[in-house]
Amino acid sequence: MTAADVSTSSTARSTVWSDPAYQAFLLLRTVFTVAPILFGLDKFANLLVPWPGYLAPWIDAVVPGTVQQTMYAVGVIEVVAGIAVAAAPRFGAWLVAAWLAGIVVNLLTFPGFFDIALRDFGLLVGAVALARLATCYAPGGRTS
Repeated sequence: MTAADVSTSSTARSTVWSDPAYQAFLLLRTVFTVAPILFGLDKFANLLVPWPGYLAPWIDAVVPGTVQQTMYAVGVIEVVAGIAVAAAPRFGAWLVAAWLAGIVVNLLTFPGFFDIALRDFGLLVGAVALARLATCYAPGGRTS
């Protein structure tokens, strides 16, 4: 690598770091990595909230096992989704968006959680925005 290559590479890197869209990509990628992992792990501890109370009764009737066992499975899926965003955001963001769509459906099917469903719909839109930005900024995506 020549000095000119290093200079060009350094200039391109500083241009990308100053790009507001790239900053949005990094922010969304960080949040959609950390949040699913944190919430997924909490499904095993119920420290943030009592998670079993958020499962629609009809889902509990369909899924085998106890509600807490279902939350364990949910926790594993959420941790995997967060890791997928970190490792492959072009795929992982769509996985998180699909998962959030399922959560929204769950929350809309029984009363008392419509406000949380609306919040999770906003998160779903953020995950879709991350997926779109990842086509440009994630490894393997185009950068110009």
